[in-house]
Amino acid sequence: MKFGIVVFPGTWSDRDCYYAIHTMLGQKAQYIWHKETDLSDYDCLVIPGGFSYGDYLRPGAIARFSPVMASIEQFAAKGKPVIGICNGFQILCESGLLPGALLTNEHLEYRCQWTYLKTENTATPFSNRCVQGQVLKIPISHYDGRYYADETLIKALEQEKRVVFRYGTADGEITKEANPNGSMNNIAGIINKRGNVLGMMPHPERSCEAILGSTDGNIIWESIIAGH
Repeated sequence: MKFGIVVFPGTWSDRDCYYAIHTMLGQKAQYIWHKETDLSDYDCLVIPGGFSYGDYLRPGAIARFSPVMASIEQFAAKGKPVIGICNGFQILCESGLLPGALLTNEHLEYRCQWTYLKTENTATPFSNRCVQGQVLKIPISHYDGRYYADETLIKALEQEKRVVFRYGTADGEITKEANPNGSMNNIAGIINKRGNVLGMMPHPERSCEAILGSTDGNIIWESIIAGH
């Protein structure tokens, strides 16, 4: 399987993603500069974390207009998997590939810490290797990670089982204290209606080997590979 890792000016988790996908899991991976438009050679696209265009205006607002984005939209329209992590999630929301928005953390602090994610839906290309309710230990690193949507959209996301991951405790309890940024309904990751585009704030590429403190992030990459 060949992964394409999209790189914008200001992206900095691209190498972490490459390491997890290629070095740890042995898959083909290649960087895609944001001015490229031919994505026909890839099976899955990864939009990594970072500060695309310095997060000017708001995170993802400028990256949304990069030449590669039209091709990403076409790629997703074909049903191929796209995963946006942290800044990648913000870019997907800005581009309309995912609904809602990522706002400044409720406590107005940048947070870099471990979080526990409860798996809410295993019938996706990104979670098929998980057990329903499985808790994954994956870190966050963001200042604008609070997922927000109006009540109608939140209700639809819940009813359509489009919430894939939710912040919780190590035991899988969904509590306010376990929510690191104030996201509505403790939402940490969602998919589009078709189910082939995932946005998540936590960084699975940073939990790819035991020395880092967790290998749970590999389950997400392995799910993508298994569904190929």
